[in-house]
Amino acid sequence: MSNRFDTLFARLTDEGRPALVTYFMGGDPDPDTSLAIMKALPGAGADIIELGMPFSDPMADGPAIQMAGQRALKAGQTLAGTIAMARAFRETDADTPIVLMGYYNPIYIYGVDRFLTDARAAGIDGLIVVDLPPEMDGELCLPALSAGVSFIRLATPTTDDKRLPAVLANTSGFVYYVSMTGITGSAIADTGAVAEAVKRIKGHTPLPVCVGFGVKTAEQAALIGRDADGVVVGTAIVNAIAGSLDGDGKATGDTVAAVSTLVRGLADGVRSARLEAAE
Repeated sequence: MSNRFDTLFARLTDEGRPALVTYFMGGDPDPDTSLAIMKALPGAGADIIELGMPFSDPMADGPAIQMAGQRALKAGQTLAGTIAMARAFRETDADTPIVLMGYYNPIYIYGVDRFLTDARAAGIDGLIVVDLPPEMDGELCLPALSAGVSFIRLATPTTDDKRLPAVLANTSGFVYYVSMTGITGSAIADTGAVAEAVKRIKGHTPLPVCVGFGVKTAEQAALIGRDADGVVVGTAIVNAIAGSLDGDGKATGDTVAAVSTLVRGLADGVRSARLEAAE
């Protein structure tokens, strides 16, 4: 198993702060710009990178991420190209954990064994595959664990104490708590309910719990970060990319800078989370 997750969360525990987990779509708006965004994220304050695998039928994603996937596919992004992005990123960054996030269909078409071999060689640390429940662990989860790639499971407000052990059984790296039901990009959930949910999940696992869906601002990141081990931001970053494009949907000189500026603000919020809670 890659130890980048363990190393990171141990360091952040010593620093007394949660992780900032940043999602963007691989290949959006084009492969070269997307790689430049990825390389800029750690310097802007991202601790973990979730790299989206574009797919033509993203049933759990809101309009912003759906459109990002469409832009990436139109620009020629493939699963092989997304893995190659991670490989290119690793040439200059050996420490930042990378998680591939998406759906099972592209992986199935690519071939599970080939996918895991290539992902591991590219320095990918974990997978989030939103449409594979625990009952299908034999498809990808167990082979991934055997290959040394963490399989990160989603828990939701509807994951009760009876279901939670099954969800957590083969989870590694961290647990991703989706703070509301619905699609990505929805409004932020009640922070009090999030705190209770994080506490409940931690009663079942020693793994860090990262919370996502709906976090768009530094203030929201700080609120969630008081109780979570990590704060996940995706739609806001995807929107920053979209807002920087020209009328033809092409990257501009502001695209990478727009993402970096947003992430720096979010990182400031995450870093202030426990300080504000202690005051």
